[in-house]
Amino acid sequence: MSEKTVQADGVVVADGVDEEPVESNRRLYEGRTYLVISLFATVYAAFHMAALNGLSISEMTGGAVVIPFLPTFPMETWNFRIVHIAGALALGFLLFGGTRFASDRSETNPLFTWAALALMVPALFALGTALSFAVEIAGGVMWNGLDATIRFNETWLFGAPLMAATVGGIVLSWFDRRGRGAVNPLDLVLAVCGVAVAAYLITIYGTLMRNSTGTPFAPIGISIAAVAGTLLIMELTRRVAGMALVVISAVFLLYVFTGHYLPGFLNSPAISWQRFFSQVYTDAGILGPTTAVSSTYIILFIIFAAFLQASKVGDYFVNFAFAAAGRARGGPAKVAIFASGLMGMINGTSAGNVVATGSLTIPLMKKVGYHKKTAGAIEAAASTGGQIMPPIMGAGAFIMAEITGIPYTEIAVAAIIPAVLYFVSIFFMVDFEAAKLGMRGMREDELPKFADMARRAFLFIPIFILIYALFQGYSVIRAGTLATAAAAVVSWLTPHRMGLRSIIKAFNIAGVMSIQIIAVCACAGIIVGVISLTGVGARFSNLLLGLAEASQLLALIFAMCIAILLGMGMPTTAAYAVAASVVAPGLVELGIQPLTAHFFVFYFAVVSAITPPVALASYAAAGVSGANPMETSVASFKIGIAAFVVPFMFFYNSALLMDSHTIEIVRAVLTAMLGVFLLAAGVQGWFFGKKTVWFLRVALIGTALVLIEGSVMTDIIGLAMAALVFFVQRVLKPREGLSIGVRGAD
Repeated sequence: MSEKTVQADGVVVADGVDEEPVESNRRLYEGRTYLVISLFATVYAAFHMAALNGLSISEMTGGAVVIPFLPTFPMETWNFRIVHIAGALALGFLLFGGTRFASDRSETNPLFTWAALALMVPALFALGTALSFAVEIAGGVMWNGLDATIRFNETWLFGAPLMAATVGGIVLSWFDRRGRGAVNPLDLVLAVCGVAVAAYLITIYGTLMRNSTGTPFAPIGISIAAVAGTLLIMELTRRVAGMALVVISAVFLLYVFTGHYLPGFLNSPAISWQRFFSQVYTDAGILGPTTAVSSTYIILFIIFAAFLQASKVGDYFVNFAFAAAGRARGGPAKVAIFASGLMGMINGTSAGNVVATGSLTIPLMKKVGYHKKTAGAIEAAASTGGQIMPPIMGAGAFIMAEITGIPYTEIAVAAIIPAVLYFVSIFFMVDFEAAKLGMRGMREDELPKFADMARRAFLFIPIFILIYALFQGYSVIRAGTLATAAAAVVSWLTPHRMGLRSIIKAFNIAGVMSIQIIAVCACAGIIVGVISLTGVGARFSNLLLGLAEASQLLALIFAMCIAILLGMGMPTTAAYAVAASVVAPGLVELGIQPLTAHFFVFYFAVVSAITPPVALASYAAAGVSGANPMETSVASFKIGIAAFVVPFMFFYNSALLMDSHTIEIVRAVLTAMLGVFLLAAGVQGWFFGKKTVWFLRVALIGTALVLIEGSVMTDIIGLAMAALVFFVQRVLKPREGLSIGVRGAD
């Protein structure tokens, strides 16, 4: 039985399913060090909540404390984003090791300590120089990128020490092994470098110099600080999210300086490193849409998720799912669909959600008869689906709103039907699998009492408040804040009452949870910056236009493949941000509505998590189930196959995105439901209580595809084909290996 399951009188009870798994390279501090780092994480998260709600220091203390010289909130946008990234860098380097931990002190080489002390000198010198620039500018010194003295000071008194400390700290941290509970002084150097980058950029961008980025008037220090900042972001991303996104970012950066040598649509103008890097750390790149969303909506909902975790609401969600669906055949699989979809919607990471809820659902699925690869695949597909489930959609809706300018509520409403189709398809998949294998559900005495769960339905109040506030026209920030407060309030009706200590713990959890997504969004911003500054996105759009002249369907399939490839190995947020920059503009150029184009790209960026050969969610599930990772990814691809079909459905029929009159929407939903039912029946080989022969499976899949187009004529044809298959299955009863007309046994 899973460690996140408690057996109480034979009853399966979820316990701790919403707790974040501890990564293998996360340091586990103790004593005073733990208190200091926890305080840092708590203040970091609380700072965002205060800044986002427009509170000043005075307002937070009821006017009792007024601290001069500190900025009031909300901060200036660029400064806020710079601080947002710098805080994540400092906290991330202190929490996540650059290499595996030492098992004993003998593995720690004291030479690295002396090297760290030596590198700390230029790091602190660069920070001091950046602060001295602020003093000079405040004293009236005019900053000009063409002034020889200023260029010399920025290059040799700020840039050179900063680069020496950054590069030296990163490289040496790959080899310096220390105990899991020990502070690595090299990572302290990197944290100081991150602060130095922020101090310089805030100083310079506070003048008119932000308007000079990308021109010869830009101070050389901006370019050097951006190079250091980019290296720090990529290194932290490597530590918290693996190499996939780092490699892709490196390829894009290489393209900047080699693109003018490439042929065809890949050819780009020659760009100097000073010009590129003076722009990449602006809202054209790292400080652009991805960081805009991570610094506002994403961290806000991470705080919301942390409050739900502290009040044990996540455990309730899973227990409610067990009480509601556990008795159905293959019960734990259906629980996984409900619980993982709900939790995945909130926590915004399919792989993380697989580990959290899958540690409970996967062992139970295996217990009732699912093969271990199938159990892992179901959990992976359900957790991935949480990213497309409104209202939160794993923060995807907020990034889409930021990029497209489409109101969030419009995006959330449009997402309802496609998300329902996806989860209905998974339900049919697991139900047919359970029927084929003759599975039973869990016994009633093994499950929480539904009546008990229903009496605690008030724990859904924070979710309802969030949805209600959003659709009443409240801002996303205000709605998220109200929902977070509601999570604390409803906890007082449970044994897990949130007091001051619990609230501090929730902010601490949020600070730690936010590091990965902030690093990933900043790293994705590098790629977005390359795309926008080199113009490769526009040239890709022209390529799609050329393909569309031959076949619009061919152009869509090509766009699908590119979106999946760009998303492989990356967290959902980064996958969509990159695909939205490369692929979506081309689809819009084809005449597709922006909402449809971005939903099309978003879906395929999401399902890259279950698409072989690089399927993060499937690999995470295989780690829990003990199955072969590649077999699990293939199985999850099959179970989640509707996600590869639904985007084409709403492309051909916009009624599925609520973009039509009521009768048309109802017709589209009914025929689409029939389509995903037939698709699941064909894939699983189970139709109306019986196994189907191979040619009927092909016919079922073909019928489902006919229903994709969405017109009245294709719907009629699809219904006729479905009736014919039903007639052959139920009346002619063909058996495998026999011709139609030869009756088989029932």
